[in-house]
Amino acid sequence: MKVENDEQNDEQIVAICIASEVGVEAHEIDEVIATAGAGLKGDRYFAQGADAETQVTLIELEAIESFNSVLGLDLAPRMFRRNLVTRSVRLNDLVGRSFSVGEATLRGVELCEPCAYLQDLLAVPSLVKHLTHRGGLRCEILTGGTLRVGDRIKAA
Repeated sequence: MKVENDEQNDEQIVAICIASEVGVEAHEIDEVIATAGAGLKGDRYFAQGADAETQVTLIELEAIESFNSVLGLDLAPRMFRRNLVTRSVRLNDLVGRSFSVGEATLRGVELCEPCAYLQDLLAVPSLVKHLTHRGGLRCEILTGGTLRVGDRIKAA
């Protein structure tokens, strides 16, 4: 795993994306309140008692860049409908582990595999094939707090 406790590393949040309702296009914001057991304030899945796997999703910027490069596309990170876009973090290594992001503590629940809905929405027939096991991570919010673009990600 490439998450370290060194303040000089690049393991950080590079974008925060939320969609207020199901089916509404996601938009980028600079910060968001993460609430334990509920999700991200303002996001479509925010609800007290929310299932752990719906509270917050992450995706690697490197996976998005590789996807765009291989397919000759220029899709913005928000188009992938994940909440937090990370840099220099191997998200697959965080399944079952706790880690901090800014003021919050998250636990990786399961991989967030790409689906036919996203494939159809973006009109990229090979999306599922290209993002399988690289589609991100579903996380539970263990302790809440404010998340900001630029926040470091550290192993707990």
